[in-house]
Order: sequence, then structure tokens, then C-alpha cells
Amino acid sequence: MPLKKSDPLVSYRETVVDKSSQVCLAKTANMHNRLYMTAEPLPDELTTAIEDGTVNPNQEPKERSKILSEKYNMDPNEMKKIWCFGPDGSGANVITDNTRAVQYLNDIKDTVVAGFQWASKEGVLCEESMRGVRFSLHDAQIHADRSHRGGAQIIPATRRCMFAAQLTASPRICEPVYLVEIQVPSEAAGGIFGVLNKRRGIPIGSEQTAGTPMEVVKAFLPVSESFGFTSALRAATGGQAFPQLLFDHWQVMPGDPIDPSSISGGVVMESRKRKGLRDGIPGLENYLDKL
Repeated sequence: MPLKKSDPLVSYRETVVDKSSQVCLAKTANMHNRLYMTAEPLPDELTTAIEDGTVNPNQEPKERSKILSEKYNMDPNEMKKIWCFGPDGSGANVITDNTRAVQYLNDIKDTVVAGFQWASKEGVLCEESMRGVRFSLHDAQIHADRSHRGGAQIIPATRRCMFAAQLTASPRICEPVYLVEIQVPSEAAGGIFGVLNKRRGIPIGSEQTAGTPMEVVKAFLPVSESFGFTSALRAATGGQAFPQLLFDHWQVMPGDPIDPSSISGGVVMESRKRKGLRDGIPGLENYLDKL
């Protein structure tokens, strides 16, 4: 059998960098229920704290809201009404209840949460998981008859509403970044920086190893640019450089992912093609309902 060979797949994340430019409305298929939502980014420190487990869904709501308001300047009243973390109940995205006196809201809470888990697991850009996004439910109009507000109605509407909110909040792609430590003799260190520049690497410092001619250069390198990095580095330094790569953090990729000519747009197009999705990100009109 012929073998197909390709670079390892890189996992990306979807995020937003602004608050939604409008409150997004989605109606259920039977037109009897309406949901109004917005999206906005979580602070970077809070996103990291959720991933580290410092802030987690098992904490008491009052205790957690106190931590979020004191450390991360979040509104304590809104933070008491966090419904869920996602995806998988523990990811770095949240949905909060910002509504006031909405009838039957508790009856649809579980189905809204299920829609949130689905949307945060597979975002609108290229069906990658979301990271660092806060969804806020601002209002809802819910039918009095239980048979008209079941999961089959609410879950898809929630997902569409969240996708519309994501598209109106300046969506972006996050990429994983390695921390690279390169041991190299001082006289050969110059060749390292040319290799890093070609691969979007960012040098962050170097230090001399006491009593030896060796130098340790540290840099950040996107994971997607790391394939073939070791061989390129050794070719540039005469085989004298020895790199170690360790995952460090996520960073927002440059460019608008909706623009196919940008770096992040190319990543989105490639991911959609690999997953068998249709070309181009669906427009806002596919998810946003009119009043």
C-alpha cells in the first residue's frame, strides 16, 4: 500500500478579542423561543488560572466570585451567576446569566448549557475548541408550554446564537507556542537568530554557562513552525546547537482569520479542508435572526 506522509497535526483554539458589536438574537425552529447573547474575551490571567485549576467549577459560587472580583476585576454579581465552564465542564470558557426576571429560565438552563458545551467544543471558524471566551445571556423569551421548549429546540438555537456572538466579537485563532532552550558554543550562536526569524521565533534572552564556552539561548517558537527546526538549526550552526522544546503558552495568531490571505486565515482554510467542511467561514447571516 502507498503511504501518505505529512507533518503532525497542530491543535489550535478559537477565541475573541473584543466585545460583541451587538446583542445577537436566535430563535428556535418553532419560533416560540428567543435567546439574546453577547461574547467577550476573558482576561488572559483568568484563562490561564482556569486551565491551571486555580479557578474551577467545583468552587463555591460566592468564594469563586470573590476571587474573580478581587484578582481579575470581574463584576462579582455577574460572576455569582456563572452557569458552566466549557468545553467538557472544565474548559477556559464560561457562560453567565445576565437576565432579570425571565420566566421559565431554570427550565431551559440545562439545555442552554448543553448548547454551550457543543459550541465551545467546536467553534464557528474551523470547529476547534474555544479558549478564553465569556458568553452572556442577556434576555430570553420562553414559551409557557414545556413541549415547545425542549432540548431539540433550545440546543441548536443556543449554538447558533453563540456562533453569531463569536463572529461579532472579532474572532481570532490561538496557536500553541514552545519555549525553546538552545545550548550552543558562543562563537556559533549567531546562526540561531536567522533560523528563528524565518520561523516567527522570538528570542527572549541568553545566558553564559559559567566556566564553559557554552551559551543558553531562550526563545518562543510557534509549534506549527517547529517541524524540521532541529535540522535547520544544526545546519546553521555546524551541528553544534542542541535545542529542547517545551510547551509554554497559547498566543493569538496575527491577522484576521476571516481573511484567507492572512496567516491565521490560511490556517482556518487548511483546517476546514482537512475536516471536510465547506470552503469559507459561514457568514453572520447564517446564524443571526432578525427581530
